[in-house]
Amino acid sequence: MLNGNLSNHLLLGLAQAGLAAVMVIAAMLLARRRQIHVERETLIALLRGLSQVIAVGFVFIVLLRGPRWTSGVILALMIVVAAATSARRAKSIPGAFQTSLCAIAVGAGLIIAIMVLSGVIEHTITALVPVGSMLIAAAMNSNALALDRFRAEVESHVGEIESALALGASPPAAVARFVQISYRASLIPPLNNLRTLGIVWIPGLMTGMLLSGSPPLYAAVYQFVVIAMMFAASGLTCLISTGLIRGHAFTAAQQLRLRGKAA
Repeated sequence: MLNGNLSNHLLLGLAQAGLAAVMVIAAMLLARRRQIHVERETLIALLRGLSQVIAVGFVFIVLLRGPRWTSGVILALMIVVAAATSARRAKSIPGAFQTSLCAIAVGAGLIIAIMVLSGVIEHTITALVPVGSMLIAAAMNSNALALDRFRAEVESHVGEIESALALGASPPAAVARFVQISYRASLIPPLNNLRTLGIVWIPGLMTGMLLSGSPPLYAAVYQFVVIAMMFAASGLTCLISTGLIRGHAFTAAQQLRLRGKAA
């Protein structure tokens, strides 16, 4: 219906964005009826998401005429923002931002570097930035899940952890089980994406390649490559972050910092 009434691409896009936003608000209002209040966070996310993606569109117009090295600067800035976003899930843990920054920079950055050097990802801005951003975003989301789950697990088992410490267990050993739980939980979304690729989920990259004239089989295989890279970036990032964050959960005297609101 919108395609038939609006011929201007910008107006059509804004109308489609408005309809999508209405669907989000409807879901938010239904949640509110169950006393689940996410109104403020959802509205802010909607406004930020729309404004940011429009800004990126304008930035790409400029970047397409710029040198290739600018793509590295853009990806580095994305990593910093991704680390800050992930760290919000572990505000009560000192060093959460530094841990997230290191984990995402190494986890996603290493996968991007290997794939660029091997020729899987092209050096051009139009290829490197979009694909790189997908890997960074996947690493960010998994890292946020890992940190949030680790914080929740530790705060829910304070007595068990302190008993282990009292019996002579080292801090890493006392929280080892919760690190494993956090790592497994963080990989549920990327693992499900990989398992259901092509059956439940047909990502936009494959569609875009098909529309640009790429052979269907190559587009399908390359989409698998991207999803596999996202999983690798997520797995490596969370392996690093869960390994580092456990040290920040304790003081220099090996006392537990994370005790929850009730403790």
